[in-house]
Amino acid sequence: MKDLQTGERLLPINPLNAGLPPGEATTDRVVGIKLSSVVMPLAAPISDAKVLAGRQKPMTEVTFLFAEIKTEQGFEGIGYSYSKRAGGRAQYRHACDIADALLGEDPSDISRIWEKLVWAGASVGRSGLSTQAIAAFDVALWDLKARRANLPLAKLLGAHRDSVRCYNTSSGFLSSSIEEVREKITASLEFGIGAIKLKVGQPDPMIDLQRIEQVREHIGGNVPLAIDANQQWDRTTALRFGRIVEQFNLTWIEEPLDAYDFEGHAMLAAELATPIATGEMLTSVDEHLGLIAANSVDFIQPDAPRVGGITPFLRICALADQKKLQLAPHYCMEIHLHLTAAYSREPWVEHFDWSDTMFEHRLEVKDGRMIVPNRPGLGLVPSGQMRAWTSETATFGKF
Repeated sequence: MKDLQTGERLLPINPLNAGLPPGEATTDRVVGIKLSSVVMPLAAPISDAKVLAGRQKPMTEVTFLFAEIKTEQGFEGIGYSYSKRAGGRAQYRHACDIADALLGEDPSDISRIWEKLVWAGASVGRSGLSTQAIAAFDVALWDLKARRANLPLAKLLGAHRDSVRCYNTSSGFLSSSIEEVREKITASLEFGIGAIKLKVGQPDPMIDLQRIEQVREHIGGNVPLAIDANQQWDRTTALRFGRIVEQFNLTWIEEPLDAYDFEGHAMLAAELATPIATGEMLTSVDEHLGLIAANSVDFIQPDAPRVGGITPFLRICALADQKKLQLAPHYCMEIHLHLTAAYSREPWVEHFDWSDTMFEHRLEVKDGRMIVPNRPGLGLVPSGQMRAWTSETATFGKF
């Protein structure tokens, strides 16, 4: 191929390698990748409203996809994605199919690499499971970048705070009796958690109302309380129930409707005094853009692994900030702690104790806030237990 004006011969352009070609600015290369499928069992099966509605089975385990990356200069990064109930093995297989595309790349070019990996597997789509597999690579690259700078990821991004308000969800599932819920809530608050989220959405809303009343009485009026219906109400039920529970001064009502009912969520946000939270089930920037543009949400809840990693998560945060929305990401506290610390408005991070044994260091909680660790990157060191739960591994390049 020649330049039409000068006649000089040009190198062919590969759209999958678009961007800065190798040159003076390229100082390092990815030389090795290790992928691991890790199945983490839960202590007991748990249920939310989707289970009671017959749409899903109780959750007994979480499957993680871990990506570990090494570079020519000896830098390393680790990241993860995950799946609940189904899809974990498919994420791992898709990651194996596209991993070679990362070899030889400059690990600093994270956004371009994300696009390259998306197109490498675009025949199965550019959102959902395919990008959730890419998330493990993307998170690992951000971790590597922060480690190379010898900074916590929050500091690399530009932190607004060194701790983030945290709330507990694992104490409030519908599979627990109200007596168990109260016991778990007490333990969470004594541990230092600052707020509680209670699962609702049962076939009989009056049972939900009784549980809310009992929990509010148990924790008092000063502890923030949110509820989560996991998409199981119709518009009429959500509006009626939302008006009834305004007396409890809830921090938010989460997923009252189907995740893609942007119009219905907008109606609730306009009609109710209690803020509306949703977004955790959306799997792309474009879907979150639709949610934001429709004025459907007060607290936006993106999940970095579900949307494809930290790169698209940051794009969502930029959109949310322009709309002055509150941020409360779903799950993955080890990742989201750093990302929420870098958000301009005071956010929330969701606390689960499920993954405590996966890593050598546990996140510190004090006075209602989760503390950003001062370790470089995400600060994650896989534990022996995590390695023991590993069911499959694959390596690429020189790992």
